[in-house]
Amino acid sequence: MAPQGAIYDLNACFCMLSALNAALSCQKRALFLENFLQQLGLIEKTVTGLGYELVDVERAERGMLRVFIDFSAADAAEKGPITVEDCATVSHQLSHVLTVENVPYERLEISSPGLDRPVRKLEDFVRFAGQEIIVKLNVAMPGTNNRKSFQGILQEPVGDKLSLEFEGKDGPAMLEFTLADVDKARLVPQVVFKGRKA
Repeated sequence: MAPQGAIYDLNACFCMLSALNAALSCQKRALFLENFLQQLGLIEKTVTGLGYELVDVERAERGMLRVFIDFSAADAAEKGPITVEDCATVSHQLSHVLTVENVPYERLEISSPGLDRPVRKLEDFVRFAGQEIIVKLNVAMPGTNNRKSFQGILQEPVGDKLSLEFEGKDGPAMLEFTLADVDKARLVPQVVFKGRKA
């Protein structure tokens, strides 16, 4: 089972299941999902134990296991961005843990989440309030003309209610939604070029 309070992208779990042979029995699918959640819990426990935040986990072709890490909101301002040394620290410890726990993988890749960091947990929506994000909803919200994808400024959450100010047909508009409505959300990269004047 997943650690209490852990939030995982179950859509990704079910996408992985659908990629498997359709002939798998329900029992085998349930076992696969349980194993996957146990592996996620093990990875999260290891990463957080080293003082980092687990952002995402991907299983890719040829046994590649990708783990994306970041600092917590409290540590990010003080420590800055994730460095190669941070990735090496996590890689060393996690490869040892995965080997001891017999988690199958061929290659392990540890990375920062990048400028277009996924926004998944409620804590992420709190942390990145005021920043520009792209949100893709599971289903269109009432009054959005079947639109599911929005780009705008994330507002401070109120309880579990989320909102995004975006540019609608008639000017600024507000989209209100919950975490359960979100399929995917990512930061919009903000790149500032500092150079000498021409």
